[in-house]
Amino acid sequence: METDIKLTKLASCAGCGAKVGAGTLVHMLEGFRTHYDPRLIVGYDKSDDASVYVINDETALVQTTDFFPPIVDDPFLYGQIAAANALSDVYAMGGEPKLALNIMCLSEHMDKAAVQEILRGGYEKAYEAGAIITGGHTIQGAEPIYGLAVSGFVHPQKVLTNSGAKPGDVLILTKPLGIGILTTGAKADMVAEPVLERINKQMAALNKTARNIMVRYPIHSCTDVTGFALMGHSYEMAQGSDCSIHIIADQVPYHPEAYELADMGFIPAGAYRNREYAEQGVKVQGNIDRAMQDIFYDPQTSGGLLIALPETYSEDCLRQLQEHIAQAAIVGYVTERMEYSLYIE
Repeated sequence: METDIKLTKLASCAGCGAKVGAGTLVHMLEGFRTHYDPRLIVGYDKSDDASVYVINDETALVQTTDFFPPIVDDPFLYGQIAAANALSDVYAMGGEPKLALNIMCLSEHMDKAAVQEILRGGYEKAYEAGAIITGGHTIQGAEPIYGLAVSGFVHPQKVLTNSGAKPGDVLILTKPLGIGILTTGAKADMVAEPVLERINKQMAALNKTARNIMVRYPIHSCTDVTGFALMGHSYEMAQGSDCSIHIIADQVPYHPEAYELADMGFIPAGAYRNREYAEQGVKVQGNIDRAMQDIFYDPQTSGGLLIALPETYSEDCLRQLQEHIAQAAIVGYVTERMEYSLYIE
């Protein structure tokens, strides 16, 4: 849908690039009083993708929320991407989304048609996911914002967290990197239309298929790669699992156009926040240039799943994934804890 108002011009930052840095969040939450409940098996203290509360022996509730300013000008596509991004956290926990609530902030410059298209995009993705949007909350503000609060379900014994990786595991990533760099370049008209169409399609794609395939295997750990980038989310996985993660640089899928832009300096602010957060735990080995490192720190919007599973099952799982997600790839492995949390080789 074409609109007179360019949504991205109404926002000071875009997509998951607007996310507050992980290091900042840790300090913000220190010292708060909270109730203890043994049924809460995953909470915010775990730095995980969603909270998980056990209802009974067969069912656990997965809850999450995610929202951000426009990353594209097409309101329908923006709604799709924001919804897919929010739903992804439930998939990363191994769950299935069931209920959702709209979260929306309207700029005075948006017309009724644009607002309706954003909502339609969200409803379309929720429908595709098998979830029901049951209401929500809308306010007026300086910048447009859209997203969802999502509830899903998972078996308590099948919850996937970002802190379960084990030495000997292999890491699979299901979507290529470079989204933040490319959307930054697009603001300066530095990205060709076919490339934009490709990354927009990627951002709007649910991680439903990846989730449905991975749960057939004995997955040890999973997270989705979004605002904290491959490095930030891998760092959290390594820290939480008390292991070291090794990223094999030349096996990581990325959009080649993002490398060209990174080499020219089109780096989103979120990438610098991610580097500040994780860099002290990263050891770069070999000749890996700055542009490629920037791609690894690049904040992703509606990124793929990072899956840790035993090597025995990795090739079969990858084959199953690649039948539906062509660019899924083995990107690294897990070892016992070493001097650094992350190694780029």
